[in-house]
Amino acid sequence: MRVARGPATWARRGILAAVLVAAVVAPGRASSLQVKHCTGLRCTQPGSVLWTRPLAGSWFAQPGVSGTVTSPDGAFAASGGGLAVLGTGLAVTAVSESTGKQVWRVPLTGFPASSAIVGVRAFTGVVAVGVEPSQGRATTRDEVILSDATGASVRTYRAAPYGGAVAATAASTVIVGQHKVTDYANATGQVIWSRPTGSAGQTWRVAGGDIYITGDSGAGASAAARPEIQQISLTDGTERTLHHPSGGFRGTLTEVIGSDLLFTGPDGVDVYNKAGRPLWSRASASVELTDAGRGVVYLASGSKLIGVDISSGAVVTWAPISVAASLYWVTDGVALGLDQNGLGEAWGYDLGTRKVVWSSSGVPWPHFFVDLSGLGGSASAGSDIVLLASCARVGAAKAANSAPVCTRPELTAVLVTAR
Repeated sequence: MRVARGPATWARRGILAAVLVAAVVAPGRASSLQVKHCTGLRCTQPGSVLWTRPLAGSWFAQPGVSGTVTSPDGAFAASGGGLAVLGTGLAVTAVSESTGKQVWRVPLTGFPASSAIVGVRAFTGVVAVGVEPSQGRATTRDEVILSDATGASVRTYRAAPYGGAVAATAASTVIVGQHKVTDYANATGQVIWSRPTGSAGQTWRVAGGDIYITGDSGAGASAAARPEIQQISLTDGTERTLHHPSGGFRGTLTEVIGSDLLFTGPDGVDVYNKAGRPLWSRASASVELTDAGRGVVYLASGSKLIGVDISSGAVVTWAPISVAASLYWVTDGVALGLDQNGLGEAWGYDLGTRKVVWSSSGVPWPHFFVDLSGLGGSASAGSDIVLLASCARVGAAKAANSAPVCTRPELTAVLVTAR
């Protein structure tokens, strides 16, 4: 199954950042009243750097939106169940989300030498790690389930390359495979329930304890003709089919917020309710951010980033498009912004007042971890921290026209909501 791109259009944002480099700092930021940051575990104000810890492996300080990255394989992070977890190469490290102290570090064994981690998701009870061969185009991926207490291997499941674990506890794991969604008992590997989903080219999204899967439009059929969507409970496998009354859902399923489904395509954005009734559409717009708690989706439209009520389509706020180039995630109306390169900072931008309301101490060469599923990455639902890779010391480049080596890479936890 193919995962929807998620709440940020990364390639587009990179282009915007390059073109608008002089405007990346939010307008009015200098005059905004910013909450003073602090450093340490006792901090309670947004923008505080709670902890940093060194990172193993080979890291580089890439300019622009890339920031502190590994080579040749990428690094993946997630938080959940009290842990912050980082996977790179074939090694997984878990640290305490609250203190940054290492809990365990394990190598993944039994895989071909060309294999690498391609995703990390942290749940209460277990950590799920996706592994694929790094050469060629993978048709499946192995989802390795680890104990969150010890890092010990619990079980390995076969999954779709853009699938894997979408819900898990110590007792069971729900896996998105190439042609089905299945809940497995971790102790035995036996199937608890399974639901067929059609071809591997479908799109899925998780929201509110359910997974939503687009119907297969069929070979050669229009991508704008998806007549139905499967809604499957991640708890017990209860299934419901959402039908479009005529024509089909247009575009690619991108978000599910409350009872509304958001699709994106080359013509813009379309929103439907679960009865399949069109609610509103906006041409020549793309999804940049979503704030599910407030029921607002933020769209790049013309020269503005507009905040739109998901149910009514009414514009409730806006910001300059130059600001959107620096925003990565939003909750409760405040977006996380990142300054680039060696003088990087994290900052909170209130999308209602269009002001910066907090900023961090320096986070040089910041890197925001992304899992296109929305189930892993720097920001995790229910967590009050964001994980960033940063480079505290830059060395020399190994070759001309290459990024300099980072001689002191760090994992940084920034508090983004008040405690």
